[in-house]
Amino acid sequence: MTSEAPKQIRPSTESPVALDALERLSAGELLRFAFDRFGDRAVIGTSFQHGGLVLIDPAREAELPIRVFTIDTLRLHPETYQHITAVERHFDVRVEKVTPDPAAVSRMTAQHGEFLFFDSPDKCLHCCKIRKDRPNEGFLGNVDCWVTGLRRDQSEERAQTPRARMTAKYGRPLLKLSPLAGWSDEEVKRYVRARESPVNELYSRGYSSIGCAICTTPVLPWEQPRAGRWRWEHQGQTKECGLHLERGDGI
Repeated sequence: MTSEAPKQIRPSTESPVALDALERLSAGELLRFAFDRFGDRAVIGTSFQHGGLVLIDPAREAELPIRVFTIDTLRLHPETYQHITAVERHFDVRVEKVTPDPAAVSRMTAQHGEFLFFDSPDKCLHCCKIRKDRPNEGFLGNVDCWVTGLRRDQSEERAQTPRARMTAKYGRPLLKLSPLAGWSDEEVKRYVRARESPVNELYSRGYSSIGCAICTTPVLPWEQPRAGRWRWEHQGQTKECGLHLERGDGI
């Protein structure tokens, strides 16, 4: 009985790579692969939580030609904007800030109001789609490899996050890497402390998952890391904005 052939990926400009081979690489090796293989068509996406630092730090130390981007929804906490500046200085890296289409935001708020996310889960997702998902889609349309800070311990929805997968969410093949998928929250924090990386001030105020202001709140010691997202939603509601959700097959 022959073994099953490894799954193959073929980003738009490269020869096939076996996904199962990438699953066996360490976080540092995955970063090296991404930027050696794809150059400036590989990007680290971060919302400037701890995970992004753990991706940027070793990549900079290894002198990889990294690109870092963030989705600036125009509703981030002031502390996050300050943190972005601190990270740029500390790592000597330019963060590419991707913002939503002003016309789309204006149409949304004119129709539904500035705080539509309080009205219903559907309107909350609509706000995220306009402010986060569409800008993300536009940016990723010009790259071949997306490096994320997703971890399996962040939520039930993320519990099966692969370290390497091929996604067609954005209309074409895109390699999505999650080098920290198997890391624990404590491992991430320990790395950040050991490297003396700048830390978002919101962590000291009880935040464990950081996104937009209003839609992100501090958590209590016994709560799940993403419990502070969309506090007004019903218990059991998926704590995902849609940025990483794929139809039918999770994160």
